[in-house]
Amino acid sequence: MSSVTLQGVSKSYGAVAALRTMDLEIAQGEFLTLLGPSGCGKTTTLRLVAGFIAPSSGRILFGGDDVTDLPVQKREIGMVFQDYALFPHMTIADNIGFGLVERGRRPAEIASKVNELIQLIRLPGVENRFPAELSGGQQQRVAVARAVAHSPRVLLMDEPLGALDLKLREAMQAEISAIQRALKITTVYVTHDQSEAMSMSDRIAVMNDGVVEQLGSATEIYNRPASRFVASFVGQINLVEGDFAGIEGAWAAVSVGGTKVHVAAPEWIAGRVTIGVRPEQLSIRPAEGSLPAGTNALPGTVRSSMFAGHIFKVEIDAGTAAPIVVETHPNAPVPAVGARVRVAWNAPNAVVLAS
Repeated sequence: MSSVTLQGVSKSYGAVAALRTMDLEIAQGEFLTLLGPSGCGKTTTLRLVAGFIAPSSGRILFGGDDVTDLPVQKREIGMVFQDYALFPHMTIADNIGFGLVERGRRPAEIASKVNELIQLIRLPGVENRFPAELSGGQQQRVAVARAVAHSPRVLLMDEPLGALDLKLREAMQAEISAIQRALKITTVYVTHDQSEAMSMSDRIAVMNDGVVEQLGSATEIYNRPASRFVASFVGQINLVEGDFAGIEGAWAAVSVGGTKVHVAAPEWIAGRVTIGVRPEQLSIRPAEGSLPAGTNALPGTVRSSMFAGHIFKVEIDAGTAAPIVVETHPNAPVPAVGARVRVAWNAPNAVVLAS
């Protein structure tokens, strides 16, 4: 295994920039996820690291080795695809050991490694079965085992769980994480599924329009998004527009439809700004009465409520561009539709974004 470094890497197809200049350091043994919508450049980045395509500019290093011009077969990578790409005419043992056979390893070494990996992926007794005889989740585990059998320097995974149903996808997230931790292998993972990225990754690179908009841990990206795009793409968030109204003590004052609220002040704050608050950070308060110090509140009217099993989702019309969504405990009292209320949050729980 080794670290991965991208230095000034870009990729263009004629006048179209699929990946703008990227500088990225992935530590040895790290699980890094490239997260973003279709067309953001995440798969292009993965294909550049793999060697399937060549960069228009920049260098790619594995450890201290420049692999920019190396063909894919010489980069010592492991690759897991969405469609598994198992050989249907080979047994599970032969699929897992394929890369070792191609590298001329001894039969005894191959058999030992295959047995070790079958135990690791928790599929004992399947050695002589064929891929069609396994479930989708089992096939995906075999695909991971095959990708790591030859001890690659880097493991690359391109939307590997996209074809699975929700329950199986969640189970496989845990399986893949456990395998990656056990092997301590540097992993670059591509997905558009934000919950998948947050549950599996050491760090996440959120990509948009060929650039990394934010790089950090799941908690950093979720709690302190660096842009409107990141705030909207990662999790659910309420975006409320307002006008900067000056500094008041330790806080910045923002006028939202004539109501003053307080937020932590970034250095650049001025003019029109956007306040982002996650639905679970909000509460519904009576329309009248005092509030604890440091609590912001906007008056509004309950528009709708929806039971979603583990939460109630309540929409409140507060004169903002879109209704404010509040997530409450399912056993908490919910005001009737049409009731006058205030939607409240603690000042430190909001993030200020440039409009």
